[in-house]
Amino acid sequence: MFLTIVSFFLLLGLLIFFHELGHYLVARRNGIEVEEFGVFGFPPRLIKLFTYDGTVFTLNAIPFGAFVRMKGEDMADTSPGSFNAARKRGRVLTLLAGPAMNFLLAIFFSIASVFSGFPAGAAHPLLSDVPPGTELMGAALEQNDTLLRFNGQPVYIDARTGELLRPKQRTPTISAEAGTIVILRDSTLHTLQVPFATRNELERLLEDVSPHPALHTQVTQVAPGSPAENAGLMPGDVFFAVNGEIVTVERGLGEVVRLHLGETISVTMLRGDELYTRDVLARQDPPPGQGAMGVGISGNLMLVTLPFFRSIWQGVVGIVDYVQAVIALPVLLISGQLAPQDAALSGPVGIAQLVGGAVNATADTGLWFPVWQLAAIISAGLAIANLLPIPALDGGRLLFIFIEKLRGRRMPPEKEGVIHLVGFVLLLGLMVVITINDIRSGPQGIDWSQLLGP
Repeated sequence: MFLTIVSFFLLLGLLIFFHELGHYLVARRNGIEVEEFGVFGFPPRLIKLFTYDGTVFTLNAIPFGAFVRMKGEDMADTSPGSFNAARKRGRVLTLLAGPAMNFLLAIFFSIASVFSGFPAGAAHPLLSDVPPGTELMGAALEQNDTLLRFNGQPVYIDARTGELLRPKQRTPTISAEAGTIVILRDSTLHTLQVPFATRNELERLLEDVSPHPALHTQVTQVAPGSPAENAGLMPGDVFFAVNGEIVTVERGLGEVVRLHLGETISVTMLRGDELYTRDVLARQDPPPGQGAMGVGISGNLMLVTLPFFRSIWQGVVGIVDYVQAVIALPVLLISGQLAPQDAALSGPVGIAQLVGGAVNATADTGLWFPVWQLAAIISAGLAIANLLPIPALDGGRLLFIFIEKLRGRRMPPEKEGVIHLVGFVLLLGLMVVITINDIRSGPQGIDWSQLLGP
């Protein structure tokens, strides 16, 4: 509990500090005086650290974030140097600077999470388009060979893109299989002896043959009394083929099984280095929640690393995808494609539980991905939330400037200040409601063990 509380305040304090630093830097750039910069916490003031360029830097008693108090921000003060006296462009840039800083932090943390090793959908490459005579260091390859290991190390490709992945090894391993290729051919494992080959040669081969992702779907649970249990399937087994048809990402297990409902199907499974085949009934009307065979399945997630520039690109793409998903939430809710309970908001309690879970996962595994990834998500979430057109938020203030642009004159600052004050009170009320819901819902968290693997 102590670690959860401390990590929550430190992370949120860091993210809000940089948010306010963005406001401070751009405000000063545009001639707006900043009277106080609470670098940590909210009043009452504990310590005055120093004064710089007319701004008092302080530490405060309530350990929740940071703040910047600009001259005349919520009053009728239009004297030189006040926020209200600044030009529209200066006010807009100042308000955007906080969310922009959070977006930059989100990108930074997202890239850091990729560099530290991140979970990706992993599959073995199925060489379905191998021209006759194709070789890897003298080893002849055939149509529909599936590469399992190369020089003793597993060969994985991205289940979405087919690109070669680099598994992140938590502890270095020395293999006795150097100079070998292990393949799956005609439902039989084969070990091919080759001169010591390099990873670059493997990459060139895969680029030439455009492999299909296979051996991606694994069993996570087996229902008691189900056909799968009767056939001896176990959690951790990986589906290779159904009725002789290889299961790939493009033609998944569910699609193949649905064609044979009510029939007994032959499934070929990989368990470690053992390949076995069993007959399993694909039930027409299984019990609720069990599926035709009675197995729970998931894609195989593997902790991987990427080359330097691809890591940067993956980090940027990851946070852009997250922002797009959040922006799409209102549309999904209105259209009924997403249930309200599935889009539940998290308040301080829920976020603290998520942070605590990520920190504990990092402490247990030594992997920094949970902390960096959650920091990226929270930072991006702060940026999006602050841009909402709600009074008291940056987005609400931007909305008033937009209205001012349309009307040709601004609303009296004292009236705008009252509206922001009312908005702030309503936001506090909403935060209380969300916090109560967090407490009633019980502990929240992410199953990092499933993402990070064994």
